[in-house]
Amino acid sequence: MGERRDLVTDGPVPKHVQLRRILETLVTKELRPDAPIPSERELMARYNVSRMTVREAIGKLVGEGRLYRVRGKGTFVAPPRVDSMLELTSFTEDMRRRGLEPSTVVLRSVEAVPPEPVRQALGLTATQSAYRIERLRIADGVPMALESGWYDAESAPGLLDRDLSGSLYSILARSYGIVIDAATQVMRSEIADAQTARVLGVAVGAPLLVLERTSTADGRPVEHVRSAYRGDRYQVHVNLARASDAGKVPWRPTG
Repeated sequence: MGERRDLVTDGPVPKHVQLRRILETLVTKELRPDAPIPSERELMARYNVSRMTVREAIGKLVGEGRLYRVRGKGTFVAPPRVDSMLELTSFTEDMRRRGLEPSTVVLRSVEAVPPEPVRQALGLTATQSAYRIERLRIADGVPMALESGWYDAESAPGLLDRDLSGSLYSILARSYGIVIDAATQVMRSEIADAQTARVLGVAVGAPLLVLERTSTADGRPVEHVRSAYRGDRYQVHVNLARASDAGKVPWRPTG
């Protein structure tokens, strides 16, 4: 960063707010994603502020997902989040539509009796099995989400013998005539445990956006999937309507 004319001065606007605005300009106009910002010591000297002021300004931007820290290395510019509309589409289709190249690593694929909540979601008995498929979803080479899905085995025999690194929705439609046409979805926030953090390449305790969805085809449940997205790389865009007009605007879940 070259010499700047920005100043942090005494006045009605707190110094950490002034410094935060300076850093926002630096992040949005001068530095590329994953580029380091000046060290705390450099910022203290350049703007004649305390370490507490620097840490508060940086902390706000880290909390907003504009910056991220790497222990022992420094603070870096966070890549922009992928903005997803709530609609029924596959991850592969969603990423390609946003100009990102999707890829998938299949971590596990087995046939097993699912736990009770999944059996209820899929309408299975206590002894019926389903396909469990765990995949790491990637966009432009960056881990984006850890996905764990259960699929009705009776509806899609031999599914595990197929290439599961692409869109499962396309496989279901082309090979089994199963077109997922509706879903219910719940969103919640969680923090990454050690295993999830390792797979997604984030710190333990990093924020996650978890989407849990049950999808149906012609009214029959065929999929129950939990997707844990990196909170620093993914956000959901929702169009809202007043309660009196809600029936005019359909709610469309993400696939």
